[in-house]
Amino acid sequence: MMRMVQSDVLSTPLRAWTGGSAGARAVVFLHGFEQHPGAAPWLEKLAESRPVYAPEAPGFGGSAHPADLVDMQDLVLHYRALLTPLVAEHGRVDLVGHSLGGMFAAEIAIACPDLVERLVLVNAYGLWSEDLPQPDVFVMPQPEFNGAKWADPAQAALETNSFDGPEQNYVYYRSANLGAASRYMWPLADRGLVRRLKYLRQPVLVLHGTADGLVPEGYADLWAEKISGARVEKIPGAGHLPMVEAEGAFLAALQRFLD
Repeated sequence: MMRMVQSDVLSTPLRAWTGGSAGARAVVFLHGFEQHPGAAPWLEKLAESRPVYAPEAPGFGGSAHPADLVDMQDLVLHYRALLTPLVAEHGRVDLVGHSLGGMFAAEIAIACPDLVERLVLVNAYGLWSEDLPQPDVFVMPQPEFNGAKWADPAQAALETNSFDGPEQNYVYYRSANLGAASRYMWPLADRGLVRRLKYLRQPVLVLHGTADGLVPEGYADLWAEKISGARVEKIPGAGHLPMVEAEGAFLAALQRFLD
């Protein structure tokens, strides 16, 4: 069962959700730009077969943002400090990054090959093409945003998060999360990652919900074009959160790759 734990990275407070048992390589999940999913049902199911560790990114929810974390190199070093003791205990991890977490995961895998065994990019930000415009999620009206995020907006009720305060304070939680995300996504979710992808040495799976209006389907093919040997699996009938809209297909594809 996934449980929330609190710790610190170089004296910076951190929240994470962890679960599962030893016997398989640990999976580390890095969440997207809106929020951490908390003890999401799909994480619980993944933890039935392997250890799972899902940290909340700096500046999101209950994880503090260090004053000296100002660019991508700082972020990668932050995650290196976080992952090093986990790797010492379990061995190299399989790193799964969703949305903005995909950008982070790719950067970490490039810089820290000694920590990462396999890489999974799920509807990931990090590349930009003029031929595949991405909407500005920070200014989209909510109805338009929901329509772009979900294949079926009725599925939004199934999405979980890490918020644990009074309901009226959720707006502050969300605003803080988006503020933290904007450091890496505004004005474009492009921090030059494409130049560094040639250094990836791990096996890579690109998983993509085909109905994503935030990171269009064409980006799955672009990742595969830029990463030598990358495997692509597309999930029909799912938008930006295939683990929610198509949980079974998502977990099956993930398990095939990780096993």
